[in-house]
Amino acid sequence: MAKTILTVDDSVTMRQMITFTLAKAGYDILEAGDGVEALAVAAGKKLDLVITDVNMPNMDGITLVQRLRAQAGFRYTPILVLTTESGQDFKVRGKEAGATGWIVKPFSPEKLLEIVEKVI
Repeated sequence: MAKTILTVDDSVTMRQMITFTLAKAGYDILEAGDGVEALAVAAGKKLDLVITDVNMPNMDGITLVQRLRAQAGFRYTPILVLTTESGQDFKVRGKEAGATGWIVKPFSPEKLLEIVEKVI
């Protein structure tokens, strides 16, 4: 059974790129355009990984990480932050929120797969 990954980004192009890379490697992919949509998509599901952007409308990625970690079903689910934000303050906020790791855009498909395989 394929592992399921939720990818959250307000950029359709970025979601397509992530989905293409991970689906090609055999993962099942769910998509959301922001944190609010991600919480709705994740509700009641068993996810093996969440990959989220930081800067999104309605609910940013840091808040999404906090909201997911507050739910028992996502307490131990790996959550990667994939963003253009590379500042240490953002990384600290992400870690404090419960993010598993931080990937700075742009990224190579090979690097993304390498990191995904490490955390799943």
